[in-house]
Amino acid sequence: MAKKQYDTPMLDQLESGPWPSFVTGLKRLAKDNDMMVDLMGQLETSYKTKKGYWKGGTVGVFGYGGGVIPRFTELKDENEKPLFPDAAEFHTLRIMPPAGMHYTTELLRKFCDVWEKHGSGLIALHGQSGDIMFQGATTANVQVAFDEFNEMGFDLGGAGPAVRTSMSCVGAARCEQSCFDEARAMRSTVNNFLDDMHRPALPYKFKFKFSGCPNDCVNSIQRSDMAVIGTWRDSIQTDDALGKKWFAKHGMDELVNDVISRCPTKALSLKNTKDVSKAEGTSSVALNDSQSLQIENHNCVRCMHCINVMTGALAPGKDKGVTILIGGKSVLKIGATMGTVIVPFMKLESDEDFDKLNELGQNAIDFFAENALEHERTGEMIDRIGLVNFLEGLDIDIDASMVLAPRSNPYIRTDGWDEEVEKANQRKANAA
Repeated sequence: MAKKQYDTPMLDQLESGPWPSFVTGLKRLAKDNDMMVDLMGQLETSYKTKKGYWKGGTVGVFGYGGGVIPRFTELKDENEKPLFPDAAEFHTLRIMPPAGMHYTTELLRKFCDVWEKHGSGLIALHGQSGDIMFQGATTANVQVAFDEFNEMGFDLGGAGPAVRTSMSCVGAARCEQSCFDEARAMRSTVNNFLDDMHRPALPYKFKFKFSGCPNDCVNSIQRSDMAVIGTWRDSIQTDDALGKKWFAKHGMDELVNDVISRCPTKALSLKNTKDVSKAEGTSSVALNDSQSLQIENHNCVRCMHCINVMTGALAPGKDKGVTILIGGKSVLKIGATMGTVIVPFMKLESDEDFDKLNELGQNAIDFFAENALEHERTGEMIDRIGLVNFLEGLDIDIDASMVLAPRSNPYIRTDGWDEEVEKANQRKANAA
């Protein structure tokens, strides 16, 4: 039986609204865990004083340089004794998740059993980097808890200035929109960069994320230094039978208001079937015996909206691959940034393709390690040194798809253009 819980009037207010509250979960854990009782006491104090009272330190497990987030309390009395001693140490273990977040209920129960035995019982599935976050353990229990997780087949994730734990959507395992093998891509990357995850040696963190299609369900374009997003480069696939079935159920209003009018590039149009274009790059799906939805695929920007609404009747093309973007991150020195296209299209099927992906990742990390300032993300480095210098450093040819925005000044100088063309041609000849 845990010790008596503290009065927490401010935390109690968070349970009074219409939505579920994390406070309810903390109270439930605190019924049997003194660490959670004192955690709530410290949290209530923080709400009253509007201050945080955690500081870092050095805590780890044998053979690793990262993967544990140390937290020590700064709330102490005049004799330097912690005011909430059972939560004086509240460290977090980051554990790598399986690709696509696949778990069995048996495995989840084992996780809970280990953490109730060695920690606070508080688990977050998942952190921003994708890790399973086991929150709340004393320094003495960190190693023994990790040993049990390791025996279950799990490893520490990244923490500190290192390659962070990768994350992928469920993808091909359950989703018909998937354009590549996300689980294989994630596993290949993790295996290749495992040392960089376990032993922090970079200016700051570097994240990989894998999304199977342009829906980008893991938000890789906003949250990762290197985003691998599934796409296609031929025409959207169509199915007339499913198109007619969809139209019979949803009707003209929904087709016009929720599909055609929402295409950002006006690539969709309603046509009489006899007037449908047969030009290359144009496809159509039948709606009934006389009307069809025409798609100008050369104007399609892969926003996925029409495919999401008319799934089955419309589907990603057959020539599938990935687009690779670099530089996404949340707010830091220059604010939030989304990734910039570095490789517009790349097949990701054969062993050689996955080797190329890892080689590109390695080149990006090496350049980041050599050229970034301390506490600077890849996107901020590119903003500081310029995209052209980054591309040259990785020996990647410039492509129109890499433009972030049109120029505001229409006047440009062409001095030295001929020399630059000769250099580019020479690089291509050398590569061949």
